Amino acid sequence: MPSNKASFFKIIIRSIFRRAEHMVFLLKDKLSERNFIYFASVAVAITCSFAVIILKSFAHNIFLWANDINGFLKLPYINSLLPIAGILLTVFVIRNFLDNNLEKGSSKVLYAVAKKGGILPKKQMYAQIITSSLTVGLGGSAGLESPIVITGAAFGSNFAQKYHLSQKDRILLLACGVAAGIGAAFNAPIAGVLFAIEVVLTDITISAFIPIIISAATGALISTVTLSHDVILNFEQTLKFDYHNTPYYILLGILAGLTSIYHARNFQKIEKFFGSFKNKGYRRALFGASILAILIFFFPTLFGEGYETIKTLASKNPSVLLDNTMLEKFKSSEWVLLAFVGVTMLLKAFATGLTLGSGGNGGNFAPSLFVGSYLGFVVAKTVNLLNFTHHLPIANFTIVGMAGILSGLFHAPLTAIFLIGEITGGYDLMVPLMIVSSVSFAVSKQFEKHSMDVKSLADKGDVFTSDKDKNILQSIDFYNLVQQNYRTLTLQDSPSEAVTIFATTDQKIIPIIDEHKVLIGLIDFDEVKAFIFNPNHLKFMTMSEIISQPKEFLLFEDKPEKIMRSFEVSKSPILPVIHKGKYFGFLSKIDVLESYRQRLKEMVID
Repeated sequence: MPSNKASFFKIIIRSIFRRAEHMVFLLKDKLSERNFIYFASVAVAITCSFAVIILKSFAHNIFLWANDINGFLKLPYINSLLPIAGILLTVFVIRNFLDNNLEKGSSKVLYAVAKKGGILPKKQMYAQIITSSLTVGLGGSAGLESPIVITGAAFGSNFAQKYHLSQKDRILLLACGVAAGIGAAFNAPIAGVLFAIEVVLTDITISAFIPIIISAATGALISTVTLSHDVILNFEQTLKFDYHNTPYYILLGILAGLTSIYHARNFQKIEKFFGSFKNKGYRRALFGASILAILIFFFPTLFGEGYETIKTLASKNPSVLLDNTMLEKFKSSEWVLLAFVGVTMLLKAFATGLTLGSGGNGGNFAPSLFVGSYLGFVVAKTVNLLNFTHHLPIANFTIVGMAGILSGLFHAPLTAIFLIGEITGGYDLMVPLMIVSSVSFAVSKQFEKHSMDVKSLADKGDVFTSDKDKNILQSIDFYNLVQQNYRTLTLQDSPSEAVTIFATTDQKIIPIIDEHKVLIGLIDFDEVKAFIFNPNHLKFMTMSEIISQPKEFLLFEDKPEKIMRSFEVSKSPILPVIHKGKYFGFLSKIDVLESYRQRLKEMVID
């Protein structure tokens, strides 16, 4: 009987989905292309918002439950043990239900835009929700925003694929999903729009703003209606900006830039260390999670996203952070509190690296806000304790510090400024936010050309940058353009066979290879046409006498810039391509330029 009921409900649900899909197809036929995109932006935002609600609510309730138990036990036993369970469960799900493959990090969205035309696999619509809720919800020291970004992007991408939209509309809806996710996660629609434009899209027209704005506003609206203020990071009590504190905000910006570099490099070292493990299953997970558990035992504020502790730092009684720790009896000492906060800030990079490197799923968005708030507290508290000047507003520095690290890590100063401006409920701190974000970005940019998320992709040419021409070149699959149907000859062949090829085909170049398909040289028609059709002259010549060496050749793994530079240097309209030391085919400059023209038409988002 239960199985019959289950089957009945499955039939009902499938029927509802089919009718909904049919209705959407009807809307697509009836509405103009632009109006359908507006509808799609709302639909994508709604689905993404519910994913945010599930993730945020689960993580928040687990945090409260663990803290209640720790308050009873007086030491963070549960806080230490839960992350081990969470990471092991995440690995279990990935290995048994996700084909042992899960693309982590918002950089995967950027890669999809640059290399896959905005196509993301369907499983990203649910895989990120499940795995990140297990990892971060059970205390892994990472953030939910990166999984939210990927989930939102996947909803947008797959909606576009389902209803057969063009590539530019697919990328636009992908960005809408990202904007909705950030807008819902922080109840910050402007930040959602700016993040989508500043980080995900590098080339966008004014008209494309409207769907992204609609998505971000829809996500923020649903978040406002359904999520309590306790779940979302927000601040209501801040002091107005005092221009006398400007030098200290500049100092905070410099330190934020340097701390961003520290966090990024140490996080990457930890991930690289775990990436070198031969056994990448449960042993690696248990090893990394156990070290994380030890860190959380001594520094319980490393548990989970850490948003609750950020609020505590900005409150009038930050010493509460020492509750249920081994330093609780020293909570009256401001220097002990300062040292605890400072050490925790420095350890966050390692805690996040351990969480993600050992097999958990999450991101660095929340850790950047965590580190920034702790840095702002340390700067203001240190100045106040040393009596360098008049009393600095610790809450303001704690809040503004978040923008500094976010800007430095992600190279997204506008997102940082408006995100913190929105979650504080006003713009009284706009000037210090602008100072700290811009200074931090400038300092970070001096040491790292690209942000932490895109550095490895940018080095490989797998992500878009501010260089529009380079972006289009990177989106071209050059080696699908390679012509492999050229007839070849060997040194043992007669020159007369070259004459036959030139006479019976359109081929103007003949590659000469050996028995291992290694390119020895070329016969260029323009170089031999003066004598090659003279039988008397030709019969006394050998193949070695009529071949020449290519002015340039391309390797299969060459980057777009190298390919175009080779064409420019050689002045040749066609160049040979070598793959694994063997002749592969020819690439024509005309084919590349035609592909460039087509991609340019496809990629303009309007």
